[in-house]
Amino acid sequence: MIRLTGITKVYPMGADVTVTALAGIDLFIDEHEFVAVMGPSGSGKSTLMNIIGCLDRPSSGTYELAGADVSTMSDHDLARIRNDRVGFIFQTFNLLPRMTASRNVELPMVYAGVGRRDRRRRATDALARVGLAQRARHRPTELSGGQRQRVAIARALVNDPSIVFADEPTGNLDSSTGRDIMQLLTDLNRSGATIILVTHDADVAAYSHRVIYLRDGQITRDERIATHSPAEQVAAAPERST
Repeated sequence: MIRLTGITKVYPMGADVTVTALAGIDLFIDEHEFVAVMGPSGSGKSTLMNIIGCLDRPSSGTYELAGADVSTMSDHDLARIRNDRVGFIFQTFNLLPRMTASRNVELPMVYAGVGRRDRRRRATDALARVGLAQRARHRPTELSGGQRQRVAIARALVNDPSIVFADEPTGNLDSSTGRDIMQLLTDLNRSGATIILVTHDADVAAYSHRVIYLRDGQITRDERIATHSPAEQVAAAPERST
């Protein structure tokens, strides 16, 4: 589904000064995978996500999404892909404070030209999917951190994307709420979505099928995880004799 070949990203920082964020990334992510990307600050995680999510362009290399060469597309075509195929979940939620939960969820459909009645119906369905149907008329300031993240997830899902990017989705949440959010992402993956998660937290990465480690703009490890979540790891463990 996603194929990166020789991807680099170089940022000019002034006269004759550049910073290399990605230094020749080769990566294949199959449909329906749940992938975590880990690495220290400055390793290139966010740059990689921005390129895969069509928010930025590589300096060189090829990016194919579902067989199409994304790296040569126009800004208009990239915007269409972002709206039709990709959902984004951010650590800071990125909700508009003066809008209700329902109106925040509707925003991607406004950009897609969906009619008002259909927008409302689909926003209601998306909020119900994340357990927040009863909070549709509440504004973000009237919601807890976990509820705001659920609204952000509903917004990411409302156009039925094939890929969901989550950038530190539990970073501003307590551990219990974070587990709830990760279980929700696990359920989304089981229903068919491809999940690409950026995190510093090994416990969060343990929910994925596969962990990719970055350092200095390069992939240093690419590991498969035998079980899907910490809960499944416990369930799969052999019983102790008494």
